[in-house]
Amino acid sequence: MKEACLYEKLDFGRVHCHLCAHQCRIEPGKFGLCAVRQNIDGVLYSRVYGKPAALHVDPIEKKPLYHFLPGSRSFSLATRGCNFRCGFCQNWEISQFSAADEDPGLPTVSPQEIVRLAKRGACASISYTYTEPTIFFEYAYDIAKLAKPQGIKNVFVTNGYMSRDCLAAAKDYLDAANVDLKFFRQESYRRVCAGSLQPVLDTIGLMHEFGVWVEVTTLIIPGENDSDQELADIAGFIAGVNVNIPWHISRFHPDYRFTEQSATPVETIKKAQQIGAAAGLKFVYAGNVSGFGSDTLCPSCGKLLIKREGFSILENKLKDGACGYCSKRLAGIF
Repeated sequence: MKEACLYEKLDFGRVHCHLCAHQCRIEPGKFGLCAVRQNIDGVLYSRVYGKPAALHVDPIEKKPLYHFLPGSRSFSLATRGCNFRCGFCQNWEISQFSAADEDPGLPTVSPQEIVRLAKRGACASISYTYTEPTIFFEYAYDIAKLAKPQGIKNVFVTNGYMSRDCLAAAKDYLDAANVDLKFFRQESYRRVCAGSLQPVLDTIGLMHEFGVWVEVTTLIIPGENDSDQELADIAGFIAGVNVNIPWHISRFHPDYRFTEQSATPVETIKKAQQIGAAAGLKFVYAGNVSGFGSDTLCPSCGKLLIKREGFSILENKLKDGACGYCSKRLAGIF
């Protein structure tokens, strides 16, 4: 275990965790809502530090990040746990977990070893992904501090529910993030995720303000967030932060507690793309579909710049981050 950061001690052995927007006040012996940070005798500990539940080398496009080092590899890791309870989670086996039931056989991997593995895999970045990186922030932070001086960039794939204090602590080491904007209705966030909308919106704005490259993903679930109005609200919010923020619209497939739901019709994905374009967004991508929606076009001359198939890049016409035809610089980190 490692003592947690971003908390304060209260009376009667209680602690107040400031890591995420839940702002948990935790009694002695109890866990926060993330189920991996525990108050032991008035001291808050991370119970997952150095205990990755997943380690992989992925294409950066899988995060998904399309305007951040395209074609590169990212060393990806996660611990168990999450501060949301999304009924449609695709990684629920490791995210919906309590450290009280922790597997004692889970190997310990130091931050130094993570960086070594990333270098050995010729990875341009390390992605904290699969579950929610906020809940293993101490581990991610220590890795990021080691990776950055060695030229390895750091990526959060996140639900955006970290506190401002957490993001301020991370910003000097965090290069890019993909933030899930799951709904644009408070009631939906509360009912489906056990969270709130506004902190996620605040995080997207703060990341952009802090100079972190941001892309946004929305998983479109039939009957939950697929109305024209909600999609327009999401697109309008993103455009209000910056029209160059890529919006990834992903097709839902039944999983976890949402097995009775139907998969998202392809027509809905195409409709959402049109709504995003109408809101002024320059880059709207379709995910979990094939045959359309993944290519990058120059917003100035309209020429095809990056042609993708799945997570692979088939063509790249960028030259030093600019359009190879009209020389207009493309928004992103290349």
